[in-house]
Amino acid sequence: MLSAFTNSFKIPELRQRILFTFGLVFICRIIALIPTPGVDGATLARELARIPTDAAGSFLGLFNLFSGGAIEHCAVGALGIMPSISASIILQLMTAVIPSLERLAREGDTGRQQITQYGRYLTVLLCIIQGYAWAVMLEHPQQLGINAAIVTMPSIPFRLLTVLTMTSSTMLLMWLGEQITERGIGNGISLIITISIISRLPSALHATMNMFRAPAGGAALFSPIHLVLLLGLLFVVIAAVVALTQAQRKIPVQYAKRVIGRKVYGGQSTYMPLRVNYSGVMPIIFAQAILMFPSKVFSMIPGDFFKSLSLALYVGTPLYTTLYGLMILFFSYFWVATQFNPVQIADDLKKYGGYVPGIRPGRPTAEFLDRSMTRITLAGAVFLTIIAVIPTVLNLKLKIPWMVTSFFGGTSLLIIVGVMLDTMRQVESHLIMRHYDGFLKKGKLRSRR
Repeated sequence: MLSAFTNSFKIPELRQRILFTFGLVFICRIIALIPTPGVDGATLARELARIPTDAAGSFLGLFNLFSGGAIEHCAVGALGIMPSISASIILQLMTAVIPSLERLAREGDTGRQQITQYGRYLTVLLCIIQGYAWAVMLEHPQQLGINAAIVTMPSIPFRLLTVLTMTSSTMLLMWLGEQITERGIGNGISLIITISIISRLPSALHATMNMFRAPAGGAALFSPIHLVLLLGLLFVVIAAVVALTQAQRKIPVQYAKRVIGRKVYGGQSTYMPLRVNYSGVMPIIFAQAILMFPSKVFSMIPGDFFKSLSLALYVGTPLYTTLYGLMILFFSYFWVATQFNPVQIADDLKKYGGYVPGIRPGRPTAEFLDRSMTRITLAGAVFLTIIAVIPTVLNLKLKIPWMVTSFFGGTSLLIIVGVMLDTMRQVESHLIMRHYDGFLKKGKLRSRR
């Protein structure tokens, strides 16, 4: 593996792409640290240190995760790349239900470019809405649990300036992500999110060291045995996430021979890969985003019943954990139902002379694909639910800091593993193209013979 990293810098084109990616990622991290104009950064940092913004289920926790700590600094990049991700998800869901968008998606590159342009317009709209809401929230910090004024001159110009700077920063991040995808290595937007998550790793390591330090006049809460167990658990969880990300069922496909003139086409055997975790990390994001609000909303409604309901929906309670798991299962099937179209796949196979051995083409093939996808989605959704619940259990039951447990599963680990695997595949393709072995083999120059 180390030889493969070394060989990556021996290829001029690949070296240029890697250095270009590092340079743009550095710019993204600067955007996450530039403070928003008109905000008292010292007061904000002092007040945020008193409230658990990184705690499980915190209103700001998920957004602070994807922005790489930009919310803690109230940076111009506090919105991060999330508006672009939200716009992409909305358009993907709308494509499955709106016939005009579905037809546009089937038109090839021209249709995809038009949908991408719609995504940019929707991103700007979401940035304006979220930026204005963020400005109002800064002017009324009591909603965040802050009792001090953090805006020096609250007014309409401050709101407009905040909307302008945050919208511009998000659009700049989106443009940088597109440049990384086109001229760098890996998927740009996914890499920006991954780097934002990894930027919290030094703080997580510091929190881990504090777990095993004994306070003055007392004993440490955790012993070296706990450290060994945590490292073993981390290894097992990472291996499980890699297995879940890579797992797929291979459906054999046979193409019939076709004689056109004097040439014979088809006749080869191949397979159709059906991913076990087809929906990726989306079910966890949907479930977290929806369950953030009920507890807070019910706490604002007068009445003992709503107060008790708010406490019952707090993170870590049996009701919350049950709803969290059920929603992950639901959204796993929901995403597959909206994005996986077995009827279209069966029609395309029939059109090009392909068929699944033992299954008749057309409707029987569509039913077979739907039944197969339903079964493997159940296994993937259950596995995904277990991985998503691990950080919450470690945080609330074993009293391990949330900064540490966020790397033991859930959204963070799934995103990091998925993006790193995709980036390594792209690097490996460049290495193999230049007669070098990839990451899975001994890195040496192959014989051109």
